[in-house]
Amino acid sequence: MQGELLTIGRFARLCRLSVKQLRHYDEMGLLAPVHVDAGSGYRYYAPEQARDALTIALLREMDLPLAVIAQALAAPEPESRARILRAERDRLAERISRDQARMEMLERLAEGGLPGYEVTMGREPERRLAVVRAVCAPAEIGEKVAECVGLLLPVLGRAGIAWDPPLWVLYPLDLEERMEIAVGALTPQGAEVPGLEIEVLPGGPVAETVHVGPYAQLPLAYNALFAAIHERGLRPEAPVREAYLVGPAEAPQEELMTRLIIPIQESKA
Repeated sequence: MQGELLTIGRFARLCRLSVKQLRHYDEMGLLAPVHVDAGSGYRYYAPEQARDALTIALLREMDLPLAVIAQALAAPEPESRARILRAERDRLAERISRDQARMEMLERLAEGGLPGYEVTMGREPERRLAVVRAVCAPAEIGEKVAECVGLLLPVLGRAGIAWDPPLWVLYPLDLEERMEIAVGALTPQGAEVPGLEIEVLPGGPVAETVHVGPYAQLPLAYNALFAAIHERGLRPEAPVREAYLVGPAEAPQEELMTRLIIPIQESKA
C-alpha cells in the first residue's frame, strides 16, 4: 500500500506546503494521513488528498476559523459547502464595513480634532410619544431601529394619527450586552394608538449636539456630549434621545442630520 502513497515530505512539496503545516492539520482533525506506520510513526498521504490540503491552506490564508474550514470540507455536497462559505463571506463583509466606519471616524478625528462638536445646554419640553420597543445588542441597533420604524408607521397610519416629525429613538445610558430601545413618534395629547405604547418624556434641562454624517460615526458625537456633561459636573439621566432631523430617505449618508439629547439632573440650587 505504501507504494501508492506519498510520504509527508513528498506530499508537502506536491501541495507547496510545509511538513509543519500538514502535521498541524492532522492534529486539528482537518486532514489526517491515510496511513501512519505503527513502528516509525511516519505519515503517508494519497495524491487525491492534495485538493483538500490546498483548500485548507487557502482558507487559512483568508483567516477562516478552523471550525468553519472543517465544516466546509465535511459538507456532503457542493451546495452545502457554498452556503458555509457564503455565510463566512457575509461575516467578513460586515467586519469590513465596521472597519471602514472606524477608518472614517479616525479621519474625521484627524481633521476636526476631539471632540469637534458644539454642545449646548438647554431645556426640552414634555413630549408624548407612541413607541415600539425592542431588545438588542449594540451591534444590532441599526437593524432593530429599522424594524421598529417598519412596525410603528403602519400602525399610526391605520389609526389615522397625524404625527409630527422627526422620529425619535430612546436608549439607556449604558450600552449593555442586551438592552431595550424604543422608537417613537410625537402624538397629539389624549390620542390613543391601539397596539402601541405611550411614553411621556418629561421636560427639563438637557445637553445636546447635532451630528451631521453617517450613523456609524455617532459615537464621535456621543463622546463630545458625555465629555461636556462630565466636565460641567452634571449628571446624565435616561433615556438618551436621538431625533432624526434628516433621514436616509431624504439625503445621502454624509448629509444625514441627527440631534442627540441627554437629560441632565435638575439643579437643586
